[in-house]
Amino acid sequence: MMAELAFLFGVTRKLLGGLPLTIELVTLSVATGALLAVAMALARSASRIAAVLVSFYVFVFRGSPLLLQMFFIYYGLGQFAAVRDSFAWPALRDPTFCAILSLALNTAAYTSEILRGGLASVPSGAIEAGRAVGMSRVMLLRRVVLPLAIRQALPAYSNELIAMVKSTSLASIVTLMEVSGIAYALVSETYRAIEVLSCAGAIYLVLIVLLTRGVWLVETWLSPAGSRA
Repeated sequence: MMAELAFLFGVTRKLLGGLPLTIELVTLSVATGALLAVAMALARSASRIAAVLVSFYVFVFRGSPLLLQMFFIYYGLGQFAAVRDSFAWPALRDPTFCAILSLALNTAAYTSEILRGGLASVPSGAIEAGRAVGMSRVMLLRRVVLPLAIRQALPAYSNELIAMVKSTSLASIVTLMEVSGIAYALVSETYRAIEVLSCAGAIYLVLIVLLTRGVWLVETWLSPAGSRA
């Protein structure tokens, strides 16, 4: 029994060594994806051509597996001489950059759809009230439209954040030793898959619980009752 507990403790300690990289992947990809999603949501209302291009982008990235997207960016782009000779090659041959890029592009497609639904749910009366008091288009967007849209989209976006935490496990296919990458290596060394993967799953579960709690706090703060508290 003591030997088993010692083994689990040692495995957990090794897996926690990959936690900073997992958090880095989630943070940077989600932040980049959110910025891209806002830009795409705004571009959809700017022109018809932009709306068509954004819709095609969303169709491609939502309709293909993230695993294939990550493979294509890390392994596929290097097959083109123009890419290898470009200024972007030092970044595109870096596995961390490619993992963040693929995760960000993928989550941007899903987030833009979530945000589009949130923007569509903003009451027209709130927009008319903002215009009536003399708000400019930028101020109306910043003070009225986006806060209401984000509040409406937050429950659905929390599911996307959870999916992104779990999707970082795919980064091990591009040689990154985050939590899952270390777990696969330990399974190969110890042949104790159940124990190792259970420890890795527990770490992901704790991350998701903390993330869910954080989203709930933000949702409470943005709600009318929370803002009066």
